[in-house]
Amino acid sequence: MQRRQFLKNGFASVGYAGALSMAMGAMGQKAAAGTHMSAGTSVGGAALRGPYLDLLTGHGNQLAYARLQGNLDFESQKYFWFKGYVMGHQPHTRIKDLFGAQGFGVIRLQERDDGVIERICREIIVYTDLRTNEVLQEWENPYIDETVKVVHVDNDPFNYTIEDHFPPPPEFGGINKKKEAPKRTPFILPWVQNEDWLEMEMHIHLAYPNALQPNEWPRESSGPIAQVSEFFAHHVRAQDMQNEALTTLPYRGTWNRITPWLPWMLMGQAEGNCQYAAFMGTCDHPGDVLPRTVVDYAEKHYAKYFDAPEVWTPVGLSSLENYKHTQKPSPVKSRS
Repeated sequence: MQRRQFLKNGFASVGYAGALSMAMGAMGQKAAAGTHMSAGTSVGGAALRGPYLDLLTGHGNQLAYARLQGNLDFESQKYFWFKGYVMGHQPHTRIKDLFGAQGFGVIRLQERDDGVIERICREIIVYTDLRTNEVLQEWENPYIDETVKVVHVDNDPFNYTIEDHFPPPPEFGGINKKKEAPKRTPFILPWVQNEDWLEMEMHIHLAYPNALQPNEWPRESSGPIAQVSEFFAHHVRAQDMQNEALTTLPYRGTWNRITPWLPWMLMGQAEGNCQYAAFMGTCDHPGDVLPRTVVDYAEKHYAKYFDAPEVWTPVGLSSLENYKHTQKPSPVKSRS
């Protein structure tokens, strides 16, 4: 209790910084064959070392990351949002803008007796028409000249811990379980001060066994291995970072993701991939940022996703695993 009270009311004497979730990132397929998040080195700028933060230490970044992710007033929850679109890449052809990708998540923090902070989260991605922002139920796939059923992403939960070292890669039901524990690296993020702003970019490169294997999911599977990369750019005001009165920090930034064809596109192992490009940030409520069409759809179909879970659970599945549990393989098209 004394430590919790210290984090809520006395954190100015220790120092924090911030970054967005490795899961918004989470947003979907996350498991690594090796290191799932690269460490960095904070360089340049007086705001990196104080007066209230030390962004050159793992402990300072642990508390700071929690401060951006959620709220160190543990009774409060925090929303993040993202809004962008998905493109299709194929060799030797022009890139296509395919559909919108919009969504939000809500995060609650709690602290263990050993000082580890638990990030408890629900999040959704819905795919939208590029012109109208209407949520898609079906989509005309121009690559295969076929109407396909759209499957949105709902992660409940997507939880992980925030520590003074980078966490180990998630196991996701055992498909990414390692024989030996990976070497742990201090949780130091690559912060740079640019005048009144602190900026940080994080890259996550993944390659892991595909939950949708091609022998069982011939139209949905991109192949035996899922190769995914995510890119987060964060911008936060230096004066906010160094303000001891703030238990949570607003941020703005961008999220990009390179991923195999989405399984519901029914592309199989065709050459190419998808790329997400989105703005992201925090808000008081998703309705303040996202189109009304998206918020109305979420209120009707994902009502519980406006509130973070109350209890920590260590379970977290990738969107491919969720797809495997909720969908069925599409019949292979017969050859005429």
